Formats: sequence, structure tokens, C-alpha cells
Amino acid sequence: MYKVVGATKTRTFRVLWMLEELGLEYEHLDALPRTPEILAYNPSGKVPVLLDNDQPIIDSTAIITYLADKHGALTYPAGTLERARQDALTQFVLDEMDAVMWTAARHSFILPEEMRMPEIKTSLKWEFERSQGFLMDRMGDGPFLMGDKITVADILACHCADWAFVSKFSLSDEFAAYAKRLRGRESYKRARAI
Repeated sequence: MYKVVGATKTRTFRVLWMLEELGLEYEHLDALPRTPEILAYNPSGKVPVLLDNDQPIIDSTAIITYLADKHGALTYPAGTLERARQDALTQFVLDEMDAVMWTAARHSFILPEEMRMPEIKTSLKWEFERSQGFLMDRMGDGPFLMGDKITVADILACHCADWAFVSKFSLSDEFAAYAKRLRGRESYKRARAI
């Protein structure tokens, strides 16, 4: 059985949602960043951590990609053109959306006050709005980024949309509708209820 360590209202949610999508059993330990429970596995103190046979895996994207590959779901096989496209979408979401939200969070409450630059958020909001359009332009014909099949890229993109909503970043109508469809999934609802 897998064990997930990390607070639900962090990137840990991505891992919980992935496990719910896969229908796998797991144990969850709700632990905040930089607490002894996390530092035991990740010296940076960041969450989440997934334990597989007591072996720690860190970084939410690494974890959900590992789970997708291991269980052959929510991904395309390595070495295929579909996987290359999926990986390109995943990297785009991480580089152009997740990184923007993380930088905004750092300058809002994570960095020491004397290191914060709140004025940077104006440009970050502009970047995030612009990236939504680029992502939606690359979307397949179905309800998901790759078309008819949900992948790890969708979990990341929807989590960024959730994060943006909480952070009062604007969502385009198209991106908001896409995220709403994903939030309607039973696996998402189960993970959110944790």
C-alpha cells in the first residue's frame, strides 16, 4: 500500500487525486511542509512525499508520473509520439502556470517579508492569463488536453486552475470550463473530501 505524506491543501492534492483516479488503496498522513514528518524524507521540507515499499519519492509531478507509468493509466507509453505530446503539455503547465503560481505564493507569504516583492504579481497575473490561451489552443478535440483521455497533464492544469482561483488570478471562460469538467470527476471529489 502507498503512503502519501503532505497537507491536502498543497501539491499533495495532485497525488491524492491521482491515486483516486487509479482506484488504489493508500494511507494519508496530513503533514505541513518543513515538519519532522516531511523532513524525515525530504531535506528541503517540501511536500508531498509518496512512500512505495518505504522508499520515498518526492515532487508531485515525479510522483504522479511514476504512478501513471507503473499502473499504465493516465499516460501514454514512453517512446510514443502521444507521450512526447503529453510530456510537452506537462512541461508547459509546469513552466508557464505552476511556476507562475509558485512565484506569486513566494512573494505573498512564503519568503521572509523583507524579500517579498508584491508588485511582481501584476506581471505574473498577465503571464498566467496569457498561458491559459496557449494551453487551450493546444488542447485536443475531446474534454481533456490530449483529447479523449485524461492524463497527468490534466491533473496538473486543473490544480493550477484551482490555485489560481484561490489566489484571485483571472481564469478565461474556456480554461474555467475545462477545469470545471475535471472538478466534476468523482475521483476529484473524493480527493477533495480528504
